[in-house]
Amino acid sequence: MAAKPVKKVVLAYSGGLDTSIILKWLQTEYQAEVVTFTADLGQGEELGPARDKALLLGIKPENIFIDDLREEFVRDFVFPMFRANTVYEGQYLLGTSIARPLIAKRQIEIARQVGADAVCHGATGKGNDQVRFEIGYYALEPDITVIAPWREWDFKSREALLEFARENQIPIAKDKLGEAPFSVDANLLHSSSEGKVLEDPNVPAPEFVHMRTIAPEDAPDQPTIFTMDFEKGDPVAINGEALSPAALLTKLNQLGHDNGVGRLDLVENRYVGMKSRGVYETPGGTILLAAHRGIESITLDRGAMHLKDELMPKYASLVYNGFWFAPERLMLQAAIDYSQEKVTGRVTVKLYKGNVSVIGRESPYSLYDQDLVTFEEGKVAYDHRDAAGFIKLNALRLRVAAKRDRRNG
Repeated sequence: MAAKPVKKVVLAYSGGLDTSIILKWLQTEYQAEVVTFTADLGQGEELGPARDKALLLGIKPENIFIDDLREEFVRDFVFPMFRANTVYEGQYLLGTSIARPLIAKRQIEIARQVGADAVCHGATGKGNDQVRFEIGYYALEPDITVIAPWREWDFKSREALLEFARENQIPIAKDKLGEAPFSVDANLLHSSSEGKVLEDPNVPAPEFVHMRTIAPEDAPDQPTIFTMDFEKGDPVAINGEALSPAALLTKLNQLGHDNGVGRLDLVENRYVGMKSRGVYETPGGTILLAAHRGIESITLDRGAMHLKDELMPKYASLVYNGFWFAPERLMLQAAIDYSQEKVTGRVTVKLYKGNVSVIGRESPYSLYDQDLVTFEEGKVAYDHRDAAGFIKLNALRLRVAAKRDRRNG
């Protein structure tokens, strides 16, 4: 039952069956005016049907928002995250996690625009997304009313939801009448698949689960080699062609797709406390991570690089757990962005049957000094004899401890 009177609610609406059921449920349960918001984050689906279904369910045209957020998504969310080389639990590139704060941000903006007193999402009570959405809402609009139907309604089964849809003339696609083989979330950075045929972590994922990449063994027998240019830590061009953030990631996705790059089968620790198995595909992001580390390898000081690597797991946890708008994430971002001031230059990347290799890197800000590292004689930049004192000073505490242990048997 409705817990609090609501006059107008902004619903994060995909146009699919679940959010269409939620839309109708909000109308019947809360007696509220519903505003739908559909975000184009590059999920690869036609969004016109979402508008048509919203109209069919009685939503006024002026209350239907379909926004192309692809450039903002990549520029203001994906790229800042990749400046930190962000990886959760050693493998996951956070494709779902990084999309949620943008959706929450735009929902709150629309709520302010239309005078709504509530927002609503379709995340279940078992997953991470409910946390990410709601922490985002409250960070931006602390007194907003949040409606989470999966934690409120009385539907006990999938069949009960389908019956509600039939009773309210909500169109049900034929493949929705049975159990879906798995659930999918997708955007310009990645696709993720979870549940059903993927629930047993010991059973290999069927090939049909993969939608963003060809199998590595089916990739070309010849490598694909290209260059990527960076400015202050962000990629700006491929093979010398300047591209917008979204266009560049789209290009990387195609290169990754064609070479079987970016597949991940992962059991992760959800913020709510359970483990889950997911199959992720992040072709462009996998390439970007390798290329970014490549340009950093010649432009970042050792101390700065190692500190970044120490900070990264904390940054990754903040993104995964939904704290994008939290002050500690903003503090870390400021430090990371400062480190990127001279991360500018070009890397050469090779893709081959699922693998990504950086095979060249150059920068006007390079710290790599060939005179220092060369084995050739005659160079005066480095005196080998200087190493003796350096080693003895670093070994001093170990020698003192060894002598103590010897004295004590």
